Amino acid sequence: MRLPNPIERFVAKLSELPSLGPRQATRLAFYLLRTGENNMRELGDAISGMRSVKPCARCFFVHQNENGLCDICRDPRRAQNVIMVIEKETDLLSLENSGKFNGRYFILGEIAKTGILEEWQKLRLQQLKSFIQKEFGPSTGSTQAKAEEIVLGFNPTSVGDFSASLVARELEPFAKKISRLGRGLPTGGEIEFADDETLGSALERRG
Repeated sequence: MRLPNPIERFVAKLSELPSLGPRQATRLAFYLLRTGENNMRELGDAISGMRSVKPCARCFFVHQNENGLCDICRDPRRAQNVIMVIEKETDLLSLENSGKFNGRYFILGEIAKTGILEEWQKLRLQQLKSFIQKEFGPSTGSTQAKAEEIVLGFNPTSVGDFSASLVARELEPFAKKISRLGRGLPTGGEIEFADDETLGSALERRG
């Protein structure tokens, strides 16, 4: 049975989202129809408003600032020479909620199940290297610019471990110290879903 075209289009777009198949998308479509026109208009306005959100020019987190930097990167109280490399924006939010990290972040992007970095992720790593060269370069008197510490904030899974080893190899010349989150995180767990206390312990035990 064919549904009206607006519903079919809505279901098709929702089905492209993570963890949402056609059946769940169809249920959501009918739920929204039942909630009425005002609710659908508000949802449409909220989605439209996200057009003003941009990725940070330095770390790729989201912001609405005029200077191209997110609130974390533009905060002078953060340790600029301590950088945590993470996969996703939701990982950053979880780590920030722990209140235990005062450095900067760098979002590499969600890693494939193979653990191998995509070309666009390699380009992001190159951007991080360029930033380190520019910020901590000639004025330090060192022939090789180095951040004080690069923390690899990857999930404690086999894929995360493999990816961390690849990234560590790439960034080793650019950091005085490379560390990983401590095993306060359970093996096989995900940073995004860990509680604040567990993440705080993992940050304190990093090494």
